[in-house]
Amino acid sequence: MKYSYIVLLMFIFSMGCNTKKEEIQTIVQKEKHQPKIKSGWYNVAFLIMDGTYNTEFTAPFDIFQHTQFRKGIKAMNTFTVANTLDPVTTFEGVRILPDFDYTNDSIPQVDILVVPSAEHHLDSDLKDSIMLNFVRKVNKNALYMTSHCDGAFVLAKAGVLDNVISTTFPSDIELYRKTFPHLGVADDVLFVHDGKYITSAGGAKSFEAALYLCEVLYGKEIAEDIANGLVIDWNISKVPHLIPE
Repeated sequence: MKYSYIVLLMFIFSMGCNTKKEEIQTIVQKEKHQPKIKSGWYNVAFLIMDGTYNTEFTAPFDIFQHTQFRKGIKAMNTFTVANTLDPVTTFEGVRILPDFDYTNDSIPQVDILVVPSAEHHLDSDLKDSIMLNFVRKVNKNALYMTSHCDGAFVLAKAGVLDNVISTTFPSDIELYRKTFPHLGVADDVLFVHDGKYITSAGGAKSFEAALYLCEVLYGKEIAEDIANGLVIDWNISKVPHLIPE
């Protein structure tokens, strides 16, 4: 990585004075901050934007990133995608530097997409055709499509939940039903797993939905081990959820 970075800098300087400062900064930023993607692992992309809520992003990120410290399993590469490489600011004010720009970059094949909730997932974000098309594109080959809290609105608007049952943030259930009257919607549960789609109520319960997917992929022992490492009392039988037959 260090050698490739030096080569990159030499290439930039060889481009001469015609290269704009902003273009150089973008190239250097991209080279410095893109994560190493290990082959043979699951690629897990987190769709983030200005206004993303901390918990729905950090909870599943913590769970999935910790798979890298368990032996004998197909662990997860965790990375963020956004419509920019500039820092995005969460609703609570945390600044995050995206790993990939889905509007320009050649993004690694996404095995699992995570859509955390964001401030405008109930209104203006649902008119973002570029983002929605990205979700549709990922859906074609992804093993799992997941959402937390109002992230379900994005998946629903993209049309990928049309034939499954889903859920969202408890107080937005009625708006969800009104906005997407053709969908099957479950309430009084913390998450729903239907086909390759897992939608959760969000908040701190985003941990449970993420641990559930780990149990599906790796088994109960690994899921419990990850939970113990994060001081989470994990028992799927105690988590209200729905798995339609």
